Amino acid sequence: MRQGYPGHVAACASRPGQRDTRHVYSARALGTCCAVHALILVDMQRDFFNAEPLRTQAAPMVQRANELVRRAAEVDAPVVLVRTLHSPDGATWALNMSEDGQGVAIAGTEGAELLEGLSSSDAIEVHKTRDSAFVGTDLEATLRCLGVDRLVLGGVSTEACVAMTAADAYARDFRVVIAGDVVASAQRDAHRAALDWLESQYRQPTRSNDQIEFAPSHVPG
Repeated sequence: MRQGYPGHVAACASRPGQRDTRHVYSARALGTCCAVHALILVDMQRDFFNAEPLRTQAAPMVQRANELVRRAAEVDAPVVLVRTLHSPDGATWALNMSEDGQGVAIAGTEGAELLEGLSSSDAIEVHKTRDSAFVGTDLEATLRCLGVDRLVLGGVSTEACVAMTAADAYARDFRVVIAGDVVASAQRDAHRAALDWLESQYRQPTRSNDQIEFAPSHVPG
């Protein structure tokens, strides 16, 4: 797994056996026929699945996520695993964590690790400390460098980190499809309301795995 890109140079570095991404065309400039998808999976970590009902959903959700990872790899579409990682001293904690005096996804702890069995060997990894995967990270720069303009988004929780990442993606002119089989929440009503909000407000539809297609990469290799 590729750990936290420091910027454009690292984001565009070649991977052994992979396309050379140092020379990238803008998907928008090339037109919609050349759109490039990326699969973004948010907070697929143990701490976020340690209570019911998410605990029992973890294994089947990993299986469905791996199906999308495999299909993305078949067309060389980038896969990005976004992990929340907080410092143990509280310096990076969000307001609610500080007020409660309880941190989650603390760097170096078992709870911050990815769910067992999640395919990650050739994924890009981005670390965040806020709900949106775009806040305080180089996710946007990495996606731009790879020529990506369309995202397939999954992870937890639907109404929190997934929704905030989706809304921020819209603000950055990325088109988004929510992977309905790979999003979840401990709150069923909030989960459904968030999906409805994303579709009505941002035109980000929810699709099942069998409805999702990944456009092949057009980055020269």
